[in-house]
Amino acid sequence: MAFHLHPQLQKDCILIGRLDLCRLLLMNDKQFPWFILVPEIEGITEIYQINKQQREVLIEESSTLAERLKTLYKADKINIAAIGNLVPQFHVHHVVRYHTDKAWPAPVWGKLPAVAYSGRELKDTVSLISDALGINGIRQ
Repeated sequence: MAFHLHPQLQKDCILIGRLDLCRLLLMNDKQFPWFILVPEIEGITEIYQINKQQREVLIEESSTLAERLKTLYKADKINIAAIGNLVPQFHVHHVVRYHTDKAWPAPVWGKLPAVAYSGRELKDTVSLISDALGINGIRQ
């Protein structure tokens, strides 16, 4: 069965690239550096539905992303969550947080209307993350 990205994720996000297991997406909301990992496995809604090897790869990709985000953005906290109430396709949010951000200390979901990246901001953000993860490590 071919992998299909949920329509809401397609609408809300920009594809940065592909890691070994996951697609790496950028939420199109410049208020919060917000990235999403989506395992390219059709039909899963929960982490237990992927096998042990895939879970290990997911944890490694998530940990690497979180570590790079913390360093690049000098974050106070990286929020990592797999909620899936509105988008049932299994995905993992990685949101850079600061004690001074507009939603702190609450979760960012549904707090503020999204503010889209400008063309230059988007290009710079995608380049920053692609470089930090190693462009050779991402399959386009």
